[in-house]
Amino acid sequence: MKTIKGPALFLAQFAGDEAPFNSLEAIADWAASCGYVGVQIPSWDDRLFDLEKAAESKAYCDEVKGVLADRGLVLTELSTHLQGQLVAVHPAYDEAFDGFAAERVRGNPAARQDWAVNQMLAAAKASQNLGLSDHATFSGALVWPFVYPWPQRPAGLVETGFDELARRWRPILDAFDAAGVNVCYEIHPGEDLHDGVSFEMFLERLDGHPRCNILYDPSHFQLQQLDYLAFIDIYHERIKMFHVKDAEFNPSGRQGVYGGFQPWVERAGRFRSLGDGQVDFTGIFAKLSARDFDGWAVVEWECCLKHPEDGAREGAEFVHRQIIRVTEKAFDDFADGGTDIAANRRMLGIA
Repeated sequence: MKTIKGPALFLAQFAGDEAPFNSLEAIADWAASCGYVGVQIPSWDDRLFDLEKAAESKAYCDEVKGVLADRGLVLTELSTHLQGQLVAVHPAYDEAFDGFAAERVRGNPAARQDWAVNQMLAAAKASQNLGLSDHATFSGALVWPFVYPWPQRPAGLVETGFDELARRWRPILDAFDAAGVNVCYEIHPGEDLHDGVSFEMFLERLDGHPRCNILYDPSHFQLQQLDYLAFIDIYHERIKMFHVKDAEFNPSGRQGVYGGFQPWVERAGRFRSLGDGQVDFTGIFAKLSARDFDGWAVVEWECCLKHPEDGAREGAEFVHRQIIRVTEKAFDDFADGGTDIAANRRMLGIA
């Protein structure tokens, strides 16, 4: 069994143009004041981090780690959620996702994809220079528009899509392997990797690539009504990262998992601040600890009701309470009779 590290905070939802959220130094001061001991950095936000510079300069990486260390923080992982999304984009989403890319490649899907791949390769080098073992991203999606199809999907459509998704990601995974870093895909609706079965389809096409792993976020499973505790039992060997995010699902006679095109506050399924939703984190922390997960518990704040700064502060306290310092001895060791093999054989009636 392992003790989970934390609490840490994913900074993506907090970075902004106003202090204290507009520089790494200031946001680190704020995160530490909330009770965090680690941060996960969005690599696309140049207010906080320069990905290209980190890929080229260990000195810059040491500077980043020093800024955090001065505040009692460590860097848990980098994230390329936005760049990873652009590795595979169905044409239906071209315009919606263009804003994730550098301005020079917008409106040009082929150039945008090349840019995204190069960003991923830079992230592998940057993670290596920072001494990180894991990396957070999205898979992107080619097949998602057909998840609940009408008319029915033509034969082979899904298989062709996953073949192509794996083809695009294999060289990226190989680069991360050379860097000694795991790629952890957040299993997330909107991505082709949105549940366990779809992850298996991807992994099979990658011949079980050792760097193809999972960022576990139970909020997305709560909204799908997937058994997120059983998911840990099935995929624990591939779970290398953990986003601690809450959610609730309250279906009615008028809407269910699809939400009826309503704004977040009106949906049956909503993300909530930690402790305000329905996710069984006591069960999750117990299962992950028992399954030897020794990574970070990283708070990802998303809530349609609560102020983010309140959610961040409460999230640190929540994770502190949930982390289990695993025991090094059995609770009934006091009753150990000190038996040996011969005694065991006598107790079993074995001559």
